[in-house]
Amino acid sequence: MFNQFKQTSSRHKVFVSYHHANDQAYRNQFETLFSNVYDIMVSQSVQIGDINENLGAERIRQIIRDEYLKETTVTVVLIGSETWKRKHVDWEIGSSIRDTRNNPRSGLLGILLPSYHDYDYMGSFNPHTIPPRLYDNIQCGFAQIHRWSNDYHEVQQWIHEAFLRRNEINPNNTFSNFVNNRSGSGWQR
Repeated sequence: MFNQFKQTSSRHKVFVSYHHANDQAYRNQFETLFSNVYDIMVSQSVQIGDINENLGAERIRQIIRDEYLKETTVTVVLIGSETWKRKHVDWEIGSSIRDTRNNPRSGLLGILLPSYHDYDYMGSFNPHTIPPRLYDNIQCGFAQIHRWSNDYHEVQQWIHEAFLRRNEINPNNTFSNFVNNRSGSGWQR
């Protein structure tokens, strides 16, 4: 069946990073809208149950990097109220912006979900309540942050711009890797 919305020139392989327990419904909606309905991206995301949580940290990172991020061109971080706390989100961002022979660097962008605590304020966010590695890359111009949108033209533009920036601006990957999930009201250096 012909999809009237398909624009293959700006279609990218996208890895979606998010807080699985809190924001699964938004990830499902994002993927349904932009991968299935409008066909502006190919989702390469980890689904719940894809990776055995009992594996060691380094093995989980290797699986994410080698099996899910390998062919992606953009990583989208869906940011809810506790996304910044998740070690897997930190690892996924860090792996996706690393440029290696087997896994070229991906573009990066963040999308504030309606579940993010400051969502009502247009374009504002507390830097200490978004993933710190994402924040560092917003600061250096490698990544951008946007508010949730159902507008496929807008989201397609965000993804394509992140794709273009991936080779134009060097990312900042200096934040120390999370060893465990974090707690509290915000991260500190």
